[in-house]
Amino acid sequence: MEFRNLPVLAPSILSADFSDIRGAVRICEEAGAPWLHLDVMDGRFVPNLTFGAKMVADIRKRTRLFLDAHLMTVEPERLVPSFLDAGADALTFHLEACVHAHRLAAEIRERGRAAGISIVPSTPVSSLEPLLPFVDLVLVMTVNPGFGGQRLIPECLDKVSELRSIRERRGLGFRLAVDGGINESTIPAVARAGAEVLVMGSAFFDAEDPGRAASAAIAAYSASAGSGNTRAGVPASAGTPERR
Repeated sequence: MEFRNLPVLAPSILSADFSDIRGAVRICEEAGAPWLHLDVMDGRFVPNLTFGAKMVADIRKRTRLFLDAHLMTVEPERLVPSFLDAGADALTFHLEACVHAHRLAAEIRERGRAAGISIVPSTPVSSLEPLLPFVDLVLVMTVNPGFGGQRLIPECLDKVSELRSIRERRGLGFRLAVDGGINESTIPAVARAGAEVLVMGSAFFDAEDPGRAASAAIAAYSASAGSGNTRAGVPASAGTPERR
């Protein structure tokens, strides 16, 4: 996955008003966020329950933003085809929920989409390392998934640093994402750890001015990472064009 600007800001739809999803998408577009992070929860892998592929299909009709569907579900292989058909640009599933993770990542890529894999706070990076050459995105959960508005677990950022070192040592091309407790206060540590995709939920949608919150997040990242970028990143390619 390549990006014209870093970081990539990905508002998490979990924190939006579900009675006005069209309005939530518009807020993201007006704030300059290039990605939407779509939290799919089944009430089994995580305690909460959100939405299915139809929501993704309906959002796809309304926007050209890059859609990353994060499957916090058991047996993600049973759901991936329907979310690909719905128009998701990337599918991120959990290592803990899938026995044949290599096969599933290959299936996603064969459909011309980006394959992402995620780990919860209790899962070590070592369990993920054999899969790293076969995925486009690694999402490190910095909270225990299932609910928005949680505080970031600082120790999880050690995993981001470890993954960045592995990527550099092995010459791999996956991008690093973080999800959970991401806000203007925690972003400096996130940037120093090496994350490039910032999933923001309540810090974005609950802000009085989401556009200003997005700008503040990018500024905090840029200052801490020593980057000259001042806008949210836009994917140049992710196994597929910016928009299918």
